[in-house]
Amino acid sequence: MWSGALSFGLVNVPVKLYSAVSRKTVRFHQLNQQTGNRIAQKRVDAGTGDEVPYERIVKGYELGRDRYVVIEPDELESLDPVKTRTIDIEDFVELEQIDPVYYDHPYYLVPDKGAAKPYALLLEAMKRSGKVAIARVVLRSKEQLVAIRPAGNVLLMETMIFHDEVVPTDALDDLPAQGDLKASDREVAMAEQLIESLSSEFQPGKYRDEYREKVLDLVERKAEGHEIAVQPQAPAPAAVPDLMAALEASLAAVKGRSGDDTAAQADKPEAKAKSKASPRKKTASAADEASEDDIAATTGSNSAGSDGADAADKPKRSRRKPIASSQDAKPKRGSRAKPS
Repeated sequence: MWSGALSFGLVNVPVKLYSAVSRKTVRFHQLNQQTGNRIAQKRVDAGTGDEVPYERIVKGYELGRDRYVVIEPDELESLDPVKTRTIDIEDFVELEQIDPVYYDHPYYLVPDKGAAKPYALLLEAMKRSGKVAIARVVLRSKEQLVAIRPAGNVLLMETMIFHDEVVPTDALDDLPAQGDLKASDREVAMAEQLIESLSSEFQPGKYRDEYREKVLDLVERKAEGHEIAVQPQAPAPAAVPDLMAALEASLAAVKGRSGDDTAAQADKPEAKAKSKASPRKKTASAADEASEDDIAATTGSNSAGSDGADAADKPKRSRRKPIASSQDAKPKRGSRAKPS
């Protein structure tokens, strides 16, 4: 979507810019319920009700009620930043010094033709230093503040919010007073215990846009002619007056869930088979024969396909049927077409 050069000091690295995200928002068109035709948006004069052609529309900045300053297109163009083709690095800072609230949209910076060596030099130097580059670049006639950091074997550039665009917390009306933000040591200890019990490694693929999936499923079923039953609204969660009781109940629920998972693991056929496969007394020859049977059971399909002649000459043995996993048992759904 953009090509130029990444500049630091007197070093220029030719790069190309790619968006690092692809939004999956489900979009709908407005239709006439009676005809099914799309609704056209028109520009109408609020005073006369007449439609206004595009060439007669100008930009106006509102000073007050019905008071505008009209700005001509050439006046705005004269203020546009110089459209350079460089990303000018101004500073290198520590990653932990940047509050994530300043990040806006991520992009990948990929080396252009013949720029692999200087690109690799900058990438490796930034990896070793642990620094993040703060730079400026003009995108779509707007100057952007950006942060550049290594992300594996590629440089990631994120546009940033300017400092005066971040809403300060003291401007929030409903923020409690500092004296009201208190909790007892026992409550904090219980909350820490609950946090610890819910802690795990971050796995991005674990979290899905469940609402979008439900909307696409709804569209697919309606397109196939199925009747859709409208689900009643879920009741609002009941207020819990006792904070300690809520913490204790939450901990009990987490422990119960982990206990159920352990019990479910023990009840799986694979786990039972393992426990039965090791009797207390077994001769060495019998143990070897059992292991060969296990190998034959798990690799039978492969050996039959590749060494069919050898398999036919070998004596037949009773093979245990492989146990299908729960994932294999689930039907695979076809790909859904997104609505236009």
